[in-house]
This record gives sequence, C-alpha cells and structure tokens, in this order.
Amino acid sequence: MAGSTQEGRGKHIRVLAAGFVGNILEWYDFAVYGFFAPTIGKLFFPSDNPTTSLIAAFGAFAAGFLMRPVGAVLFGHIGDRVGRKKALTLSVMLMAVPTLLVGVLPTHAEIGVWAAILMVLLRMVQGISVGGEYTSSFVFLVEHAPPERRAFFGSWSMIGATCGILLGSAVGALINTYTTDAQLLDWGWRLPFLSGVLVAFVGYFIRHGIPDQPLTEELSNQEAYSPLKEALTNHRKELFQSAGLNMMNAVTFYTVFIYLSTWLVEEVGETRGEALDINTISMAALTIFVPIAAILADKFGRKPFLLIGSAGVALFSPALVGLMHHHNFAMILTGQIGFALLVGCYAGAIPVTITELFRRGVRVSAASVSYNLPFAIFGGTAPMVAAWLVKATGNPLAFSWYLSGIAAISFLIALTVKETRGTSLEE
Repeated sequence: MAGSTQEGRGKHIRVLAAGFVGNILEWYDFAVYGFFAPTIGKLFFPSDNPTTSLIAAFGAFAAGFLMRPVGAVLFGHIGDRVGRKKALTLSVMLMAVPTLLVGVLPTHAEIGVWAAILMVLLRMVQGISVGGEYTSSFVFLVEHAPPERRAFFGSWSMIGATCGILLGSAVGALINTYTTDAQLLDWGWRLPFLSGVLVAFVGYFIRHGIPDQPLTEELSNQEAYSPLKEALTNHRKELFQSAGLNMMNAVTFYTVFIYLSTWLVEEVGETRGEALDINTISMAALTIFVPIAAILADKFGRKPFLLIGSAGVALFSPALVGLMHHHNFAMILTGQIGFALLVGCYAGAIPVTITELFRRGVRVSAASVSYNLPFAIFGGTAPMVAAWLVKATGNPLAFSWYLSGIAAISFLIALTVKETRGTSLEE
C-alpha cells in the first residue's frame, strides 16, 4: 500500500513538472520581450518619436498573438487526434528556435528594414507555439489529476506562466542593474533570449517521459474526424462562454504584468530597475495567490472565484491604477499586488473551468481556440491599446477604464456559466 501511494505521488509530480516547465519558457520569452520593448523599439523600429517606436515594438508583440489561433488549431488537432504528450513536446521545441534567433538577430542599423521584418516573423512563429502550449498543458494536467484536485493541478500551468514572467522580470531587473544604458542597447538585451533556450531543453526531456492517455474510441475509428469541426457544431455555447471568460484574463494579465512596467517608467518616472523590481514582487505574489485560489475552487466551486475576480477588476481598476501613479514605491507596489490578488483569484479557476466545459474528444481543440482567439484579439493588443489610450487622451490613467470595461463583460458571461465542479471528464 505504501509503495502504491509513493508510486502515485511520483506520477503526480512528473505530471505537474511536465505541465509546469514548458510554460516557464513560453511566458519567460514573451515577458522578456515586453520588458525590453523600449530597447527593442529603438533598435528594430527606430523613429524620431520614442512613443512611436514603443508602439511599433508592441505591434510586433501583438503580431505573435495574432498567430496564436493558428497554433490553437494545429496543436489542438494534434492533442485530440495524436495525443496530449505529442502536442506538449512539439510546442516547447517550436519555441526554442525563434527564441535563440531573436537573441542573435541583427538590428536596423545593420540590415535596415529587414531587421523589423525578421523580428515580426520570429514573433509570429513563437505565437504559433504559445497557441498550442498553454491550453494543451492545462488540459493534460486536469485530465491526470485526482477528481477532487483538478483546479489545483490545472493551476500549475498558470503557475508555470507566472514563474516564467517572474523569471523574465527578475532577469530584466538584474541586467538593468548591472549594465549601463550603452551596454544594454549594445548587447545586454540579447542575454535573456539566449539563456532562455536552456529551459527549452529541460522541458523537452521532462515531457519526453510523461504518460499519455489512449485516444477515445471515436478518434481511433474515424480517420476523417475533425475535433474542431465537432466543437464548432455542437459546443457553440461553451466556446462562447470560454472565449468571454478569457477576455478579462487576456487584457488584465498583459496590461498589469507587461505594460505597467513600461508605463511606470514612461508616465510615472520610475527607473526601469525599480519598475521591474515592483513587477517581480507582484508576480511572486500572483504565483502564491493562484494555487490558493485553485485549492479553494476545488473545495467551494469554480464560479464564485470567476465572479469575485472579474467584479473586483471591473470595480477597482481605476483606483488601483491611480494608487500606482505616485513616486512612492510602497503605494505602487500596493496597487499592483491588489491587481495580483484579483487576477490570481480569477486565474486559479480558469484552467479547470475551461477543461470541464468540453468533452474529451474535442477538449484540446475547443479549449485552445476559445482561449487563444481572445488572447490574440485582446491580450496581444493590450499593451499597444494601453499605450495608445494614454497618448490619445493625454491621461496616464485612461487605460484603467479599458480594464474595467473588459472585466465587466467577462463578469456577465461568468454569470451564464454553470458550476462545473464534480463534472465527469469522460462524458
């Protein structure tokens, strides 16, 4: 009995590690790009107006997100027709190559406009990879979890993502601290991209040995079966609900934990090192809040945490952003940790909710498409929209109302979702 318990515990640890480690690389890379966007804008999208360069750099960031639906369709099909393990293994390797190439890419001063074109193309390839990574991993985690711990297991995909951004923020702060402005512009910005490749190989070897579940009978017997077509035909309501829930997830995450570090420098006047320090602390707080919310969602249900998180962002975004618009480290940190608490509450319940909305034969495809479309439309554009709102209105707090509006929509959609706790994953 003890040996069986130990074997089961070891299997669960391998499953959690497999879902966790790939997301570290995926989101580390996207985070690093966001944190170094002002530098990348100067080097690859030069302009007489620094704000124009910054918006162009965030435009390349958004281009990667626009490819996420392509990755969702591709890896969703692989995950449903070939297996979750194959999708997870391929996605982490597809991220490694463009990450390395970004680190060695010549700048505009060296190859002209081709630098900008190549940067956008590499971001697009990375977007395809991310489109398959996150959803494949949380579906895999929830399916391999004990029934009473699904939310907790599913939350490890989010923990991997937050740890990746946390690592990117910490590396960014370290590089900003120990390089001069000239060194950062010359070679310092390349180091995070080059070092990120190491995570990819660790992720590949962990995932290569993970267990996989056999395909369902209908997938084994029907060569022409299309999981995505089946989902679009028979799961339209669930697809709409999942996409609506992820609107807030997308906008708040990339505004609060990517754009705000730049906003603190450009609009509040904080040093880049201080802004990244604040972001690193708030990401650490988020990493703690997410599994706590997931554990509570396993006990009390998923829907209460979706409603609390979305209502909180809708109501308190202007106040939290206003709190951060001061030359006071403690006030800024309090505002961002306030966001981390609300986002963590919401994010702890999202992976398990989406997984439980769909039946197994279409689960990866349906989850991937309904997750990545709102991230492509709203998430990837969030930093660019926020920067544009600030510039167009002349009000440094203008983007907070965008956060509130999106969160209000997700709150209304969360009201329509039935509680999924206790749902059978085999139905």
